[in-house]
Amino acid sequence: MTELVDLRSDTVTRPTAGMRRAMADAEVGDDVYGEDPTVRALEREVADRFGRQAAVLTPSGVMATQILLRALTTPGSEVVCESDAHIVAYEAGAAAINAQVQFRTVDGDRGRLDADTVRAALRPAAFPYTEVAAISVEETTNRGGGAIHGLERLRALRAIADERGLALHGDGARLWHALVATGQDPTEVGRTFTAFSVCLSKGLGAPVGSLAIGDADTIEVARAWRRRFGGAMRQAGVLAAAGRYALEHHLDRLADDHANARHLATRLAEAVPDAVDLGEVETNLVYVRTGGRPAGEVIEVLAARGIRIGAMGPHLLRAVTHLDVDRDGIDRAVDALIAELTP
Repeated sequence: MTELVDLRSDTVTRPTAGMRRAMADAEVGDDVYGEDPTVRALEREVADRFGRQAAVLTPSGVMATQILLRALTTPGSEVVCESDAHIVAYEAGAAAINAQVQFRTVDGDRGRLDADTVRAALRPAAFPYTEVAAISVEETTNRGGGAIHGLERLRALRAIADERGLALHGDGARLWHALVATGQDPTEVGRTFTAFSVCLSKGLGAPVGSLAIGDADTIEVARAWRRRFGGAMRQAGVLAAAGRYALEHHLDRLADDHANARHLATRLAEAVPDAVDLGEVETNLVYVRTGGRPAGEVIEVLAARGIRIGAMGPHLLRAVTHLDVDRDGIDRAVDALIAELTP
């Protein structure tokens, strides 16, 4: 049977043999008591990478986002973010229930926030206007095809936040990808945010886990909300060990995923020029336009050939490169796409 090529998401990766050994050998303790040495080591390592005081491990990226929003805002306040941001589109209304905030959404450039647009969207700081508590940035942008804000934009947004006394929150689900693509200093990027999250299971290949990062006081509050939201864990060192292994062995190789995404997009653009905009391929996400073909129909045909790909709209596909798909797998996927999309 032909090996499956799964490009639906970089969350579909499976732990490597080395990662499984690291998990099996992990030293563990009760993390609720603060006694899991591997969790503590991971939290310290990630905080240090970004030049921040503290971090807390969570089971998921959604939980990391939610505990930070809860720590950075007050119920009934407002968070300004891009209209297609993950916290708006893909978290099942969690912020309304957990953080108890509302969103003020603005249209960005492929999901990226512009400082002037954000400034214009801020409500006056006076009664009876809704209180603005934070600006939220997604890095990289999911529905924007992996577009990168980068340090200059982040600094401009931080300046606006400072002007108004707001928090700058970062949904850094693919922040690792942005750092590898740009070569920018993690400490410089990390210090632009009041608090932010990073993911271990997108691209890095860990089976589960994200971390919320910030100053010690914010993370102490976020840790308490992790408990209230049901995210406190016991012998979580087996999960933290996967994250530590990923940071040591899988971080730099994200450049391979970027190269594979560029290869996929370049080959497809040469054969079907209208299918891909090469200027939009910055990291490991490639958005593919199907022309008149329904996306669901193309997905079914590709699945029969052992290629899995996701839909982002009626005539839009998304391919996400990751460590479980090599160059041969990419070429198989491109061949199948060309066969289906060639007029």
